[in-house]
Amino acid sequence: MDPHLLRTFVAVVDQGSFSEAARELGYTQSAVSQHIATLERDVGAVLLHRRPVAPTGVGIRLLEHARPLLLRWDAARADMARMTAAPATRMVIGVTPLAMTAPFGSTLTDLRLTRPHLAVTIRVLGRAALLRDVATAAVDLGLVDGMAAPTDPLHLPDAGPLTTTALSERPLAVALPASHPLAGRTGLSLTDLADARWIDAPDTAIPLAHLRAVSGTDGYRPALCYEGSDVRGLTTLIAADHGLALLPQRALDDQPGIHAVPLNTPRLVHRTEALYQALPDSPAALLASALAADA
Repeated sequence: MDPHLLRTFVAVVDQGSFSEAARELGYTQSAVSQHIATLERDVGAVLLHRRPVAPTGVGIRLLEHARPLLLRWDAARADMARMTAAPATRMVIGVTPLAMTAPFGSTLTDLRLTRPHLAVTIRVLGRAALLRDVATAAVDLGLVDGMAAPTDPLHLPDAGPLTTTALSERPLAVALPASHPLAGRTGLSLTDLADARWIDAPDTAIPLAHLRAVSGTDGYRPALCYEGSDVRGLTTLIAADHGLALLPQRALDDQPGIHAVPLNTPRLVHRTEALYQALPDSPAALLASALAADA
């Protein structure tokens, strides 16, 4: 299956329009139509409803394969480029909003003292964007956070042969407005909160889809969706009683109007990991190793 055709198919679905997909990809609209027709002949099924543009049942299933396939394709090209690249003079570090570990600043300082000509850029990214950018070499080192059982790795989508280094595990807490009836509890069980009002903040708090997967229930429905990366913005909404969120305990210290109640059951932690390509003596590998040693 031609990856160029798959990329066109994904673009049409994402844009909801053949003409918008053509504009994004730099093709003519007729070329996009030809790509989709060729892919449908290859698959032997109609993949898109034309009016309005939306994937058919077969198209939805193909989309589930296409996104990870294209990511692996881009990751393979980036990996080959890394292998033949000159020694790094710059490093881009991507961090999810809650993945910045306490020793990060001093450890980065130590690395820059040994490599004074290394130019460093730090980007705050959502979890999906960070994984994609590390895999495709837009980011050299990624610091990603999430929820896991103690000592278990984060469950991340397959993005090629990335090296993962554990950096920290910290307690999780349910963030409640100070006036909430449960704010006085010493601990909470996740299953008791399935029908509560939640804020879905997938790039900041623990995503609600992960809560549903862990609990095996269909609860944890959002009263509000928050697409930002600013933790203070999220806690402001929680304090105003727009919903709950599950966050690392340390992120809730000294947040006005918030009461953090530890999560007792199930046994879950907020885990931070470093993701990078394991090239010998690369700045990313050295920094990840130093961060793990200082954790």
